[in-house]
Amino acid sequence: MSVVDFNQASPPNRSHPNVPDIDQSDRLVPINLRQSGPTPVQLLISTRVRKSPFWHLSVEAGCWRATVYNRIYHPRGYVRPEDGGAMAEYDALINRVTLWNVAVERQIRVKGPDAEAFVNFVITRDATKIRPMNGKYAILCNDKGGILNDPVLLRLAEDEFWFSISDSDLMMWLQGVNVAKGFNVDIGEIDVSPLQIQGPLSEDLMSELFGDEVRSMPYYGLMRAKLAGADVIVSQTGFTGEKGYEIYTIDSSIHAEAVWYAVRGAGASYGLRVIAPAHHRRIAAGILSWGQDLDFETSPFQVNLSYQVPRKKKADYIGKEELERQRTMIDAGGFPFKMQMVGIKLGGKPITDYANDFWLISEPDGHRCGYVTSPWWSPELQTNIALCWVPHHLSAVGTPLAVEVPEAYCEQSGKPVDAIVCDVPFRPSVNPSAREQARALGRDYAL
Repeated sequence: MSVVDFNQASPPNRSHPNVPDIDQSDRLVPINLRQSGPTPVQLLISTRVRKSPFWHLSVEAGCWRATVYNRIYHPRGYVRPEDGGAMAEYDALINRVTLWNVAVERQIRVKGPDAEAFVNFVITRDATKIRPMNGKYAILCNDKGGILNDPVLLRLAEDEFWFSISDSDLMMWLQGVNVAKGFNVDIGEIDVSPLQIQGPLSEDLMSELFGDEVRSMPYYGLMRAKLAGADVIVSQTGFTGEKGYEIYTIDSSIHAEAVWYAVRGAGASYGLRVIAPAHHRRIAAGILSWGQDLDFETSPFQVNLSYQVPRKKKADYIGKEELERQRTMIDAGGFPFKMQMVGIKLGGKPITDYANDFWLISEPDGHRCGYVTSPWWSPELQTNIALCWVPHHLSAVGTPLAVEVPEAYCEQSGKPVDAIVCDVPFRPSVNPSAREQARALGRDYAL
């Protein structure tokens, strides 16, 4: 039996090489750039994948497809394609109010006398500046500066934090870190499941559910409340650039139905629609999706998250030495990475559903150089938009590129569509991001 040398430029017997023209030498595990199209098999999802307390309610509401996120069933479609599909869900989000089952955001609690010190050691930003009953978007890095998770971090009390995690198993990392460090804390997942209420009418709906106190809640503020007999935590947060909130149901294995039906009942008069997490809108807002746009081999300096690495944090934290080394190089005019994430506008027919592959990007001369991670159609901008990875020297706004989109989106069969690097976010958010705030102050804040 012959042995294939995968270090060869053109290995034998491989009809779909992993696009060696695109420089992934920074990575130990390259992104799979083979263009394999839709998955042609039925995925087996058995009892090893968890059903959240809201799963059966999503099915009742019409969920017809799902993925797996944090080893939990994750709804990814309620409106059937023949009835408008994901773009009908988008319309409900930007014009009315929507309900999302996001119980996949598992809640990892850190509680105890050393909670603040422990959290400050594992996140890059300064945990001491988060006041009780407030939250922050945060990142956790490994010692190489790679992003392990980018949760919303909630501080319930002086001695209690909840990590509302993205799609990687943060609990095991935190427990492993503390085996060596020995902070006086208890770390574990708790029976709390969030729902998101997103859209321009969300404040009115939430005020009806919880009173007018909601209207004065600051962005990332928290409040304790009751709904349908259940204790809940309410936050003004969400995975969109629209106005939105999250309801964290405590003891959700018991109270899921009561909370779900209370929201749907009150929401009926506002035209509430149950939808899947709105990736089309989060792309427009420049919000990243862990595992899709970034992962444990990604530095915050590559993906617009430099503000998550404060210059003035004196306390030690995991990854600090490496991240400060990277920033020193950047301050000196260098860029210690091959690739950088940018936003692009691209031609072609409207992209109205999830991409099956990381679509390939070329320079105008046809040389392949990068790949798209998150594309979608923007009705407001009347163009396709996307987040993507390109070499650093091609990251300036206005740089022309080309994208090899699938045939369904081609303007001319077999021909790439034109693209151009542009500012991110693609459209304003109700609560301006750090990027938007910096731009308003005249500061450079490139993706």
